[in-house]
This record gives sequence, C-alpha cells and structure tokens, in this order.
Amino acid sequence: MELVACWGRDAAKAARITSAYGGRAYDDLDAFVAHAGMQVVLIGTPSGLHVEHATRTVRRGLHVLVEKPLDVDVERIDRLLADAEREGVTVGVIFQDRTAPDVVWLRELISSGGLGRPLIASAQVKWYRPPEYYAGSRWRGTWALDGGGALMNQGIHTVDLLLWLFGDVARVTGMARTMLHRIEVEDTAFASVEFASGAIGTIEVTTAAYPGFPRRLELTGSEGTIVVESDRIASLDLRTKPETMPPRTPGNVSASASSPVVSDVSGHRRVIADFVDAVRRGRRPLCDGRDGRRSVALVQAIYRAAREGRPTDLP
Repeated sequence: MELVACWGRDAAKAARITSAYGGRAYDDLDAFVAHAGMQVVLIGTPSGLHVEHATRTVRRGLHVLVEKPLDVDVERIDRLLADAEREGVTVGVIFQDRTAPDVVWLRELISSGGLGRPLIASAQVKWYRPPEYYAGSRWRGTWALDGGGALMNQGIHTVDLLLWLFGDVARVTGMARTMLHRIEVEDTAFASVEFASGAIGTIEVTTAAYPGFPRRLELTGSEGTIVVESDRIASLDLRTKPETMPPRTPGNVSASASSPVVSDVSGHRRVIADFVDAVRRGRRPLCDGRDGRRSVALVQAIYRAAREGRPTDLP
C-alpha cells in the first residue's frame, strides 16, 4: 500500500502525517476524495461523522474502511450500504480484535462444534478513563458524535465479538448510568441478552472502574467453558480435548483497560491487509458493512431498552 492523500479537520495534523509518511495533505474533503489514483479510503474521524464521510467516499467509487463503530445510527448505515451496493464498492469496519490469534482459534472451535450448543455468555469490560479523556475532546462523551458512552465507544469491540462468536441477539434488557464522569452519555451500562440460538448472556461495560481491568469473556456451551482475558484464552475446560490448542501469543494486551492509546498495531495491520486482499479478490472483508451494522443495532437496542425500562426485540 501507498499513502497518497490525507484529510482532517486539523489541517496541521494532516500535514504532519503526509510529511512523515508521504502523500498530499488536503484541507478540503471534496478535493481529497477526488484525488487522482486513490482506490481505498480509511476513515478515522469521530463516530457520528463516519457515514457522512464514507458516503462522500463511496459516491466517488472508492472502497472504504471505517474505524469502529461503522456509525452511531443504523438508519444512516443502511443508506450508506445502499449507496455502496449501487456503486459496486466494498465497505469494511475495523474490528481488530477479530484478528487476535486466540480469538481466531476460538471462532474456529465454536464453528466446528467444539464448544457444543451455546448456553451462556458473560462479557465484562471494566475499564477506566480519567476525566481529561472526555474533557480534552470535543466529541467524546456526546450523543451527536460519540453516539453513546462506554457501551458505544469502548464496549462495541466486545459486542462485536459476542455476535461473531455466539450469533445474533433476539431480545435485550438494559440499564445505562452516568456514575462518575461529567458527560451527557453513560459511563456504565449493563444488559442481559437472549441470543437467537436460545443462549442467554450478560454485558457489563464501564469507564469508571479504576484503575482498569482486562476485558473478560466467559463462554459456556454444552461441551464446556472457555474464558478469554485480553484476547487470550485464560481458561479452557472442555469434555473433549480439541485437536489444536490456542497459539498463546505474547505481548501487552491489557493497555486498553486504562489507556485509549493503541500500543499494539498488529491487529490494525492485519485488518488493513485483509481489506486490501478482499478488494483485490472481490470477496467480503473480515468485517463488512452489513456485519458491522449488527453491533450498532444491538447497542442502540440496549439504549432503547434502558430508556423505556422494558425488553426490546431486535429484527
């Protein structure tokens, strides 16, 4: 790949990026998407602007890879996907946790029946963000540009993994509270979910749990239970020993619990490589637009259940 152009609301930042990595910096979005020879655009603007910027991209006939979440509103996402289908371009979403070797192994195990019939799923994202994380941003912690709080921003990765590993959700109940931070959205959320398969589960997400703890997934099926902490298999208890074992990759995978900085970029690198290959071969990327829509729809359903104080069904 070659970086050929960059645009951002902060023109100085765009210029610094192109100075370091090549390409041309733009201060006008329309001029940027019209850059000659560009084939793929990667969008990393605030969540509530993703569809707006992606729509301009696909209408120029360019493929687009969008940071999570795909947007904060499913109706806008649906319009984007319709535009992309009409233009014949690919939309992908950056959910780098799907590429973690242990998670890939777990997905294959579940798909092959190694966990048996899905029964129970428990997801905990007990992270911490200091007050300045929100105070120093014009968009974080707002409904318009963040689309929510801990659940839509930090928890969306875990929501995606639950859907990827255990399948669609049919019904949710939820609670959302602003318990610590001075923001207009929630910093703590809880949901109980009923999967279409009949399995049940819980989701706990917060940015108020000092000092921040590793994300934990506990998945139980009729053949046993597997615990995942920070994208690694921490516990494996199955009736039948699997034919292959998880890779047990090294590295610092707990940084997100207390810091928004991505210290390990290998997951993003794998997502980008997969997307480029998908475009070249004309196949679906690891997470395409319709797949990326699912996590946003589930988060919005949890918010609706919390507001209305009753269970919410998903289509």
